[in-house]
Amino acid sequence: MPEVTTFDRHKLEIFNWPELMQHFGPLAQLCLGSGELSRQLKQEAFMLLSLASGCRHCQAHGGYGLHLEGAPVERIQALWDFERSDQFSDAERAVYYFALAAGSSPNAATPDHYAELREYYSDSQITELLGVVAMSGFLNRYSDTLAVVTDQESVDWALQTLGPVGWTQGKHMGAAVEQRAGFPHMRKG
Repeated sequence: MPEVTTFDRHKLEIFNWPELMQHFGPLAQLCLGSGELSRQLKQEAFMLLSLASGCRHCQAHGGYGLHLEGAPVERIQALWDFERSDQFSDAERAVYYFALAAGSSPNAATPDHYAELREYYSDSQITELLGVVAMSGFLNRYSDTLAVVTDQESVDWALQTLGPVGWTQGKHMGAAVEQRAGFPHMRKG
């Protein structure tokens, strides 16, 4: 049997399942874009969740998405070392510690994480954060399992901006025919 080293990832991406995208796209927008917590905090949590899960594709998209929303490059880079950075408040750090624990496999979130979150956030805000955890878990697992090819626009940005803090493209390179045109801008609900 011949060895298969490449496959057409595009045929397996979630965009090819219209019924899933009909429901998931609005869910992702709901989780990241509405509620009491700021969109930026939720996107920063997504970055830490992706860092914990190891999905470099989602790390690149998460960071580039933050950049496109206007987050300063220094702040995005500082997420890799949030414990020691003076760019973040204790309330933000509580979210980031929770995100790292919740994004790990096996999940490492503990009652202590919730106790720390409750010092700064209401139950409804923590519920919003749990929505980001669940949504990112789906994206991280899908994208990393498939080794989705990251668009060159996001890769170029991530290599320049996140490369100095340790980001690499990893397995999300793909063949030349698999390259995407650009960052998949989603319509805001």
